Amino acid sequence: MRRGDFEAAWQISDAILRSRLNARCDHLPLEQQWLWRGQPLEGKSILIRTYHGLGDTIQFIRYAGLVHGIAKHVTVCAQPELLSLLQNLEGIDELFPLKDRELRIDYDVPVELMELPHIFRTTLESIPASIPYICVEPAEIVRDGNLQVGLVWEAGGWDPRRSIPLRSLDRLRELRGITFHILQRGKGLETCPKAFGRMTGSDDVFQAARVIAALDLLISVDSMPAHLAGALGIPTWTLLPAECDWRWMTDRHDSPWYPTMRLFRQPRSGDWHSVAERIYQELRDFSGVENRLEPAL
Repeated sequence: MRRGDFEAAWQISDAILRSRLNARCDHLPLEQQWLWRGQPLEGKSILIRTYHGLGDTIQFIRYAGLVHGIAKHVTVCAQPELLSLLQNLEGIDELFPLKDRELRIDYDVPVELMELPHIFRTTLESIPASIPYICVEPAEIVRDGNLQVGLVWEAGGWDPRRSIPLRSLDRLRELRGITFHILQRGKGLETCPKAFGRMTGSDDVFQAARVIAALDLLISVDSMPAHLAGALGIPTWTLLPAECDWRWMTDRHDSPWYPTMRLFRQPRSGDWHSVAERIYQELRDFSGVENRLEPAL
């Protein structure tokens, strides 16, 4: 999948699926459990569970519409933080918080959300990439004539390689004509000078989505806000470590998953300086919103 040969990946997945047919997984952590055992989805009541991260759910919930197109009924059990965001998503008939009412739900076939690309045997050409597939009313933000740019520099603590030290981005404060909106949450906020930008982030994902929807651009490391901006169809610059996740593939500066996203990769492991310098140069050289926010082709 890193090199774009999805069909080869599905052949491997087919073999893994066959080996699991009589195996149990309920003793494993949720993110390691599998649910689908090869049953057809056509005409069935489907229960989609979301066992991975918030960003994973936002990226792959787009498949709910494909499931709805062939199934009788689609129920989704999602992380409570995302319920407000997903309540009006196309393709979901019922939506429940994960680990709450799932045992009382009637269904024919359970699937874990990230099993759906395998089920639909997705290729680069068939990725359901119509955006926006998540829609919210943009928040009201002060319009000062500047480019409104969101900023997220620290990802979850489980993979520190994804985070860029804020000091690497400090030079961005020299730029004129840009108002930065600090969407960073968690411990990363402790490193942010008050003068860097407006504190418009929120721990409420729905409210954060409304702010992102009002921006001209989001600059983010590989974390949930980047997925959220991509799903909303907002121009997004995602900063990636050299050894990045499979979904960003290799040697690409765009993403087939998110048409409005550009990828800024470390040229070598740990080299955030080069990434920050490129961000600075591109922001500095922008001459017009209509020209400067187009994703790389």
